[in-house]
Amino acid sequence: MVSFESDYNNGVQPEILHRLFDTNDEQTSGYGNDPYCDQAKEKIRHACQMGNADIYFLIGGTQTNATMIDALLAPGEGVIATDMAHINVHEAGAVEAFGHKVLALPSADTKLTAQQVADYMELFLADPSHEHEVQPGMIYITLPTEMGLIYSQEELGALYDMARRYHLALYVDGARLGYGLAAEGTDMTLPFLAHHCDAFYIGGTKVGAMFGEAVVFSQQRPPRGFFTTIKRHGALLAKGRMLGLQFDTLFTDDLYGRISRHAIDMAMRMKALFRKYGIKLAIDSPTNQQFVILTPEQQQRLSKSIVFEVWEQKDDRQLVCRFVTSWATSDEDLTVLEKALANG
Repeated sequence: MVSFESDYNNGVQPEILHRLFDTNDEQTSGYGNDPYCDQAKEKIRHACQMGNADIYFLIGGTQTNATMIDALLAPGEGVIATDMAHINVHEAGAVEAFGHKVLALPSADTKLTAQQVADYMELFLADPSHEHEVQPGMIYITLPTEMGLIYSQEELGALYDMARRYHLALYVDGARLGYGLAAEGTDMTLPFLAHHCDAFYIGGTKVGAMFGEAVVFSQQRPPRGFFTTIKRHGALLAKGRMLGLQFDTLFTDDLYGRISRHAIDMAMRMKALFRKYGIKLAIDSPTNQQFVILTPEQQQRLSKSIVFEVWEQKDDRQLVCRFVTSWATSDEDLTVLEKALANG
């Protein structure tokens, strides 16, 4: 069986694994107070072209989102996101568990637009009783989106302008950021992102690391007591150097970019195979997540040799299925997929 179920179904990128092994006998202070975390932070600042950015390493995506949203919002404030946003659908109510409502807006393609935010805020402010409601305090987007789409510089810039107009923080979930930055045709860059949001995170768990995410405060300082907030949310790793080592390795010699581009190359080859064998795309994603439409019979036949996810049931005869490539996807994996498609 070959798995295209997710981009974290493999172990650890070999260069990271070797680095962890080579430094295993060293002794360092905990909680991120070590030379490897310091080195990683400097390399990330350099990549962002933002020498004064504050950077923290947290252990996972859900913990990072819950921590950041709780830290950046005041009591009684909520976060604007699409109805398909990860925090609204697949994080088990973690944001709400810490007292902040997700203010979900409809989206046909998982993107949030500046005009949607303006329309929502104007309607909210026009309500004479809006002080009795949950107060919008933040905009949340994912890059790439949940369906593998990318915000352009123009789109992100417009959202950031809207955030400042209404005194909202703009926070970007970058769990798959590497794959978004490597996508074909995108004009998004890490420096542009860093200069057009208040905070974001660089995902490691889905881009080669064993675990871990790097939070970057780019346009504002961390809230008071942020370290304590990380700990309260269970997102602080005592053996912090394990996170620093991984990001230090990922941001050495463009490893993060190289393995991300590999995943995109594999995804584009996968997309070509789907088209070759008449499989329709549910959405034309330029990133490592590919969504296709299968009949139940096709899904059952492919499942005999391929692991993938049924995303949703479109109707009685059509399923939207997700196939995901990663830093570890191989030529052999795609050969197995082509053989399964040819036989199905």
